[in-house]
Amino acid sequence: MKLSTKGRYGLRAIVDLARFSESEPVSISSISSREDISEGYLEQLMALLKKAGLVKSIRGAAGGYVLARPAGQISVGDVLRALEGKLEPAECAAYHPDEGCQAADSCVTKYVWKKINDSINDTVNGIMLDTLAEKSRQLRPEEEEKEKACSRR
Repeated sequence: MKLSTKGRYGLRAIVDLARFSESEPVSISSISSREDISEGYLEQLMALLKKAGLVKSIRGAAGGYVLARPAGQISVGDVLRALEGKLEPAECAAYHPDEGCQAADSCVTKYVWKKINDSINDTVNGIMLDTLAEKSRQLRPEEEEKEKACSRR
């Protein structure tokens, strides 16, 4: 399984949002400058995240984006599925009855694909945005200070 830039950049953007939207909405331009992602691409990613109910947009001069739920209630799996769709690296028709698989009864590899798919989903569903936001604060504390200085002006 290989994630596209949608998944990789979108996850970075929503982690940034989890860090900085606790007290006020975060603008696309501020995410863009911190994460080095173009504003146009961020708009596309935020539209997908909004459609999935993970972020909300706030209009107006002090507008921007905020998380739609607390960061502790949004998993990496929620984000990646909103941006990438299914996370199955191997789709096996044996586990999709509507598709049907003639070899389902005698195929042993279906257990491998199921285990891989389950492992990926268990992993991404077990990592929450609040954990990643805290890790980001630890790795990049200078951004917190810069943000505080800007908001004092």
